Amino acid sequence: MSFDKIQRTAFLLCTIYFGFFSLTHNVMASDTIEDPWQGFNRSVFEFNEGVDKYVAKPVADGYQAVTPQFIDTGITNFFSNLEDALIIVNDVFQLKPMQALSDTGRFLINSTFGLLGFFDVASHLGLEKHNEDLGQTLGYWGVGSGPYVMLPLLGPSNIRDGFGLAGDTLSGLSYTTLVDSNVQAAGLALLKGIDLRADLIASEGLISGDRYTFIRSFYIQRRAFLIADGVVADEFDDEFDDEFDDFDSSDFDSGDDF
Repeated sequence: MSFDKIQRTAFLLCTIYFGFFSLTHNVMASDTIEDPWQGFNRSVFEFNEGVDKYVAKPVADGYQAVTPQFIDTGITNFFSNLEDALIIVNDVFQLKPMQALSDTGRFLINSTFGLLGFFDVASHLGLEKHNEDLGQTLGYWGVGSGPYVMLPLLGPSNIRDGFGLAGDTLSGLSYTTLVDSNVQAAGLALLKGIDLRADLIASEGLISGDRYTFIRSFYIQRRAFLIADGVVADEFDDEFDDEFDDFDSSDFDSGDDF
């Protein structure tokens, strides 16, 4: 990536970060379970479940059946390494210079000695993998999550994180910018989606009760955990626990595919 492109990307992210912050700081709610569009969200959720049951999961099962484990792990590592470029930018905007240096080291080591990230050499050298994105950066600067929303095909999100996802995609640091055509970009996106879905198969047994409520609660707690760097308020923990008290008594079928 040229220096000029890096400058344009940084300017775009600055504009998105602080423009959105200034517009929403006083009107967005805090990170609580806020789901005023539940009827719509459940409809989208059922659509996503159908696509997953009849398309995504069968393809992921086939991918997992024919792909050797070291290849599967290598593909996961490859996409994880590409994401580090965007993570580094968000480290900087979250005023985490040491983490930015660590993630830069990860990216350089894995991109070279790790053969474009296929091997996660950096983790073996003690450089921890971090998870930062535009949604977390907005949360870092005080922008509340806003209402929960279920996105078609993309899954759980909220107003802030949905805006953040769009900003990350438009930043020029997405893995799809590595290729020259839309067909190649779609192929990369498809491979990443299949690999991610295959990696989730082992976790399906953890979901119980009302799948919609479980996934919503898990998503909200995880995002709060990431934004707070592992420090979550006790009152949020209590609210999350209350949500899970109702899972076993739910009338919803919990045996569908994830």
